[in-house]
Amino acid sequence: MNREPAAPAAQSDGSHWLSLIVVILGAFVAILNNSLINVALPQLMNVFGASTDEIQWVLTGFMLASGIVVPVSGYVGDRYGYKKSYIGSILVFVVASLLCAFAWNTESLIAFRVIQGLGGGLLMPLSMSIVYKVVPRHQIGLALGIWGIAAMVAPAVGPTLSGYLIEYFSWRLLFLLNVPVGVLAVICALFLLRETETDQSLAFDRLGFVLSTVGLGALLLALSKGHTEGWTSQYIVNLFVISFFALALLVWVETGRREPLLDITLLKNPVFLISTITSSLVMIGLYGGIFLTPLYLQNIQGLSAVQTGLLLMPQALAMALMMPLAGRLFDKIGPVPLGLLGVGILSAMTYELHRLTLDTPNHWLRWVLVIRGIGIGLSMMPLTTSGMNAVRPDQIGRASALGNVIRQVAASFGIAVLTTILQQRQALQGARIAESVTVDSGAAAQTQAALAAALAQGGVDPATAQGGALELLGLLVQKEAAVRAIADTFLFSSVPLFLALPLIVFLRAKKPAQATAGGSRPPVPQGARE
Repeated sequence: MNREPAAPAAQSDGSHWLSLIVVILGAFVAILNNSLINVALPQLMNVFGASTDEIQWVLTGFMLASGIVVPVSGYVGDRYGYKKSYIGSILVFVVASLLCAFAWNTESLIAFRVIQGLGGGLLMPLSMSIVYKVVPRHQIGLALGIWGIAAMVAPAVGPTLSGYLIEYFSWRLLFLLNVPVGVLAVICALFLLRETETDQSLAFDRLGFVLSTVGLGALLLALSKGHTEGWTSQYIVNLFVISFFALALLVWVETGRREPLLDITLLKNPVFLISTITSSLVMIGLYGGIFLTPLYLQNIQGLSAVQTGLLLMPQALAMALMMPLAGRLFDKIGPVPLGLLGVGILSAMTYELHRLTLDTPNHWLRWVLVIRGIGIGLSMMPLTTSGMNAVRPDQIGRASALGNVIRQVAASFGIAVLTTILQQRQALQGARIAESVTVDSGAAAQTQAALAAALAQGGVDPATAQGGALELLGLLVQKEAAVRAIADTFLFSSVPLFLALPLIVFLRAKKPAQATAGGSRPPVPQGARE
């Protein structure tokens, strides 16, 4: 094997904290950008005159591109060095962001977002791997707790910042913001990051790449389009069939390869397997809150994007404060107590959100979200870190790639399922309300009379006031059905969180076997496929 000399895997002179700042910059800008764009879709529809289906590809294109390249991150980092790979991914992301800012129509914006997704998709797994390679193992919990701030805080900050920029400036700033931050990250990486050991003999797994691209691409596309196209439509069913066979073949091919693109055999490690399952279950419940809470605040409470972001800000601050604390405690007491406490809090508070009504006070919601944020901050880092700590140092890159792929699919699955549940429950609740509150019922008549009187006082003639009151009554029924559906969906989103709790007790890791001399991979049994 032809290996280039490199710095030690872990930096013990304290410089690893500077390296940590560098990888946080890159991870933060990538995650923040996607949360900025989520809020900007209505504005982009108006600017380019695009339909809802067309503009959704601004998100879908990025998601598909990032999902496709995540499996490659382990190979790219091991083959070319994690410093070079990290800098390269940031540069791709920054250049694509600049192109997005000057997009002239929907098609050009989607194309540039796909390129942006190629760079952004590599940033998270590469940055996690770099943390493991430069930080001493006895400080890895604290380091990942600090690193995790980017992953937790960026989605909370995004809506507020996006709403402010769109309202007072231009949508183009949503992309231009990435440029100075990305350039700063590249400059810092050039001077502060040390290059990792590289393996020049690694061969690229072309068949694995094709199968993972087809399988993951079809699966992620089906999950993102299922609720609009219909889960039983021919288009979605075909995507699921293609994904199933491609991923099944991928598992068969990769299991016997000497240098697989996705090292499926890592799932034979029980701690890594349990860590991946529990963190994926938490991601499903976590993303339920991420997309349901803004829906409630904006569609039910009538808050603007800026107001919604400000109400969510305390939750983000709670997460930011708890992540480093969880990291420090992880290094001392391990993942089980932290995981049980954090997921327990997260489960209970997500369950509490099923009590939402039309007139739920914002201060009650704010405190529930703050406590929920404490649970998120305590649990996410221990769940993922315990699995990464259970693999050998030479497997870190592949483990990061595999874990990130599974969690990304879990998050997409969670959003797809919960969106479908939300739609079904809204239709069901609307039917129930319609059955119990008919137009000629006493309660409906009183409400209609009060609305008509209010309209009449505003100068509307009696006939028009009666018609307007009936229309407003219908809107109130729809709104009540919507808030009940959101509450029901929160109840469903707490289920995977409660399911994760008993699994956490199995996260007591044994010390992983050390890599062979020079950090190379252990021998593969004779007969393994090349």
